[in-house]
Amino acid sequence: MRLTDDRYSGERSQFELALRMIRHEARTRTIRECTGLSDDRIRKLYATYFRNSGSSTVKRRRGKSPRQVTRYVKNPENQLQATTLVALFRTGMLIRIDDKGRVHACWPRPDVEFGHRLCRAYETYLLLHENATLSFEWAWNLLQCISCNDELYLAQCRGCEARYVQDAYALDHRICPACSLEAPRRVRLTNASLAPSRMQD
Repeated sequence: MRLTDDRYSGERSQFELALRMIRHEARTRTIRECTGLSDDRIRKLYATYFRNSGSSTVKRRRGKSPRQVTRYVKNPENQLQATTLVALFRTGMLIRIDDKGRVHACWPRPDVEFGHRLCRAYETYLLLHENATLSFEWAWNLLQCISCNDELYLAQCRGCEARYVQDAYALDHRICPACSLEAPRRVRLTNASLAPSRMQD
């Protein structure tokens, strides 16, 4: 193989990842960290393949990536979706989780392979959650936060013993989002079964 062929293969992989991330409305800085492309080249890719196409609904997000952690734990549904993403990060070997539930990053720094694995995890998340509440940038932030074991960590449910995403500075009742969402449904089913049946005249 000629060196020029290898170089073009690398550039093609960078462009493919950049386009994939643009479709998920990733910010320029996020794309640059994974692809190594300059801001100008990323903007030109968006202009060429999306903005000037006339049919794209893809938006370009400006400003810094989100940094808050409350979005992931503000309600059981968001907490469940964040936990799904962490499970997919682990499946995609972006992180590993030790026996004590501590999270360890598998990549010293983002690169093209890291970016494709992150995209696959996020795309699977979208398939699993019809009403997805976390954007690609929120997924990116979650990966950074959970890997630090600082503001977010993996707690263990006292009921089903499953691990779930939890705010390190919030009160933890040790109830995972799945159990929390299931409890009201069980109450409704119990009430329905105990309700007196109506006899027709």
